[in-house]
Amino acid sequence: MNTAPPTSCAGWSQLETLARAGADTHLRDRFARDPARGERLRFEGAGVRLDLSLQRLDDAVLAALQRLASERGLEAWREALFAGERINSTENRAAWHTALRAGARAPAEVGATIDRACAIATGLRAGTWRGASGQPIDRIINLGTGGSDLGPRLACHALGPVPSQGLGIRFASNVDPEDLGRALADSVPARTLFVIASKTFSTQETMANARAARRWLEEAHPAGTDVSGHFIAVTENIASAARFGVADALPVWDWVGGRYSVWSAVGLTLACAIGETGFREFLAGAREMDEHFLRAAPERNLPILLALTGIWNTNFLGCATHAVLPYSNRLGLLPAYLQQLEMESNGKRVDRAGREVGYATAPVVWGAEGTVGQHSFHQLLHQGTQIVPADFIVVREGPGDPEMRRILAAHASAQARALAFGLDDAALPAWRRHPGNRPSNRLELDVLDARNLGRLLALYEHKVFVQGVIWNVNSFDQWGVELGKSLAAGILSRPQGI
Repeated sequence: MNTAPPTSCAGWSQLETLARAGADTHLRDRFARDPARGERLRFEGAGVRLDLSLQRLDDAVLAALQRLASERGLEAWREALFAGERINSTENRAAWHTALRAGARAPAEVGATIDRACAIATGLRAGTWRGASGQPIDRIINLGTGGSDLGPRLACHALGPVPSQGLGIRFASNVDPEDLGRALADSVPARTLFVIASKTFSTQETMANARAARRWLEEAHPAGTDVSGHFIAVTENIASAARFGVADALPVWDWVGGRYSVWSAVGLTLACAIGETGFREFLAGAREMDEHFLRAAPERNLPILLALTGIWNTNFLGCATHAVLPYSNRLGLLPAYLQQLEMESNGKRVDRAGREVGYATAPVVWGAEGTVGQHSFHQLLHQGTQIVPADFIVVREGPGDPEMRRILAAHASAQARALAFGLDDAALPAWRRHPGNRPSNRLELDVLDARNLGRLLALYEHKVFVQGVIWNVNSFDQWGVELGKSLAAGILSRPQGI
């Protein structure tokens, strides 16, 4: 496996040369010289369409990027990922989240756990799961943080029912008591179930919320009532969950990273929101993107193309941030989800050999749903001094007023074109001119359903993996979060607190 610095690769030097040569070439000129680029730089795989025509690149750049990926040994790293090899070297673990959605090819324990989670969700949706007083459950509160919160929360927001239909789904991830307080508002203790999602069953914020939830239940029931029927745990630490007192515990394994865990029993809350059929469709969509990533030729492989375009912008065009702009209200949480996926995975300053890197790694990821962002930060995107590449994510069809959806789609296209081509009219005052030449991707789905959401999230997972291979960083650890945790524990151990 190649763990040499990427800067030692011939492809890296070639890309530096191409970046210098094309520094003054505007996207307007690229389209004028190559009218077919709008069609040639569109790609499709596993139901997702990707348009790279508004990126500041050409065929020579794409070829050099593919050369760099080959020199980095991407194919061997990809095979190791899917084979469950221990590519998380600092923790001596596999990063085998693809096994969670492998269907009939999944390990037996994975299939059995998914079956159990779906059976629990089906029982809860049917009203056959009973709490301590014998009443059916109608409110589920997910207690988790990081990947145990962001993945299920995003997916439930994108796919789940409105609160007045079926089970009410809430989330609490912050140790701030107001977060749990809002989740508990108008919840009836006798009809509330808590899903405690913690791989170690020791995450301080999650366990503080779990203990507060237990106190809330105990205060509402007669003294001595067994409230264990109001808790389900999703954890690797089954013994600790049993000591806490839960009705059932679903396992996760050490090779499931938190930010890659929504495909596991951590997705129980999602299964409750959308049902077994929807949850299995979600897994199937991710599996289809896995197959595309494994089988499609590199020059038409969506995760590889998306990753390499980001490498070009970050390392050779000097772009330090990246905006995620979903033109879909139901994907409004996607920027937050991708912040963790990308920055926790690849926000590293040392490589796999422990050397400090001499090049940029993950950009700062941020964004908001369109068209809301147009009335706040898009000013900087269009006329600011920083160039911010962006992903425009568009859903072609959906419920609601067709005319409003047409307006939404028009704004997505207009914003991307304005960023790319600008407005260069000498008759206008300087403050009304737009420089343009600001790159973006367009990602398009036909509809936002469970299968397509699975495809989209798996696409971004593989993008992050490819970029980690290029940068020679371990995308599956997160030691940067540990120091603050240990310092907080020390502060809390002091007699005077903080």
